Amino acid sequence: MLLIRKIMAVVFVAGAFLSISRTAEAGYAHYIYDVQSGKVLASQNAETINHPASLTKMMTLYLTFEALRTGRIRWDDRIVMTKNAASKIPFKLGVPAGQTITVREAVYGMAIRSANDAAAAMGDHLGGSEERFGVLMTKKARQLGMRNTVFRNASGLPDNAQVTTARDMAVLALSLIRDYPREYKIFSQRSFSFRGRTIKGHNNLMYRYPGMDGIKTGFVNASGYNLASAVVVNGRRYIGVVLGGRTARQRDNRMAELLDQALPGGGLPGIAVATSGQQKRSAEGVAAFTSNAPTPRPRTEIILGGTTANAASVTPYATVPQAAPVQNVIQQGVPLWDIQIAAAGSQAAATGALNSALPLLADFGQIAPSVQGSSSGGREVFRARLTGFVDRDAAARACSVLQTRSIDCFVVR
Repeated sequence: MLLIRKIMAVVFVAGAFLSISRTAEAGYAHYIYDVQSGKVLASQNAETINHPASLTKMMTLYLTFEALRTGRIRWDDRIVMTKNAASKIPFKLGVPAGQTITVREAVYGMAIRSANDAAAAMGDHLGGSEERFGVLMTKKARQLGMRNTVFRNASGLPDNAQVTTARDMAVLALSLIRDYPREYKIFSQRSFSFRGRTIKGHNNLMYRYPGMDGIKTGFVNASGYNLASAVVVNGRRYIGVVLGGRTARQRDNRMAELLDQALPGGGLPGIAVATSGQQKRSAEGVAAFTSNAPTPRPRTEIILGGTTANAASVTPYATVPQAAPVQNVIQQGVPLWDIQIAAAGSQAAATGALNSALPLLADFGQIAPSVQGSSSGGREVFRARLTGFVDRDAAARACSVLQTRSIDCFVVR
């Protein structure tokens, strides 16, 4: 039986790889997606095969969260830093081979610092070896609708056979947000404490773009600089992927530019990246599916770019306490309610207020953070709100929770 399983694993990987027979081109690609409407707002080379680099860790984390939910592992379980894992090059936690880390340490190391040794240790633990874990990753990718992705290791370190597309990475980012909304919040943290050290993240665009709450950066020479981002603006969720940036700064600026161009009203004030003193608004690659735009369906599928992909246990991101999709509530004419917790003088201050409040409201469903920029009395004001409450009572209860923790707030439509 064991021999048969090994043969089937080899056949699966070979079949998956043969189905993606093109060589990874490692060129530029981007993909911007509006979750609520199901529309692709911008797309260029979105189906071109590229290397995922550390975006790979999103799948490692997906399978880790899945194992936590099913009870296979627990947050405080200790996993061994294998010789294979300890040998990975930085970024890493630097734990010697044979010693252990907790599942929590591995998760925070992967999500915030992109620690390669933590990812490899988790892959070895869940898969028995990194090679077998790659099989599990690729199998899950197919289940989620990532039709052009093959994983070979848990970290994203160089492997010619480990390939993906910008669209597939958008599917994975959305799957994480929809399936594991509480765990997803880890991506928004700027740092974590590890054995007396403060380890900082490097998703720099997230720290300066209002409403951005994740998700992952990546780089290897073969791929260039990659980024998957998730943003909530005025209660709407957007997913963006940029692959093949020339530098980290150029990649971040390109993502900000694409979001500013694609979001309604041209984005938020003060965010657009200027080129030659003036923001460019290029229509290159823009593919808005204004007709035949599919409506997201709960717990059955993810729809990106007019294609339907099987994805069991996938729920829409925006839900209210009764777990009804916000899009459905809007279509039924039910008014939604918000909580405003701050009117800050900077984008960073507004985002910081949201980061402090969100973890306190985990029992209220997948409410969405929102930063709304406007001018008042000749100065910029950034309103930090939590949106998605189906009635005033739900919003008022949530506000009461915040007030008990000395966070001022009030309810608004």
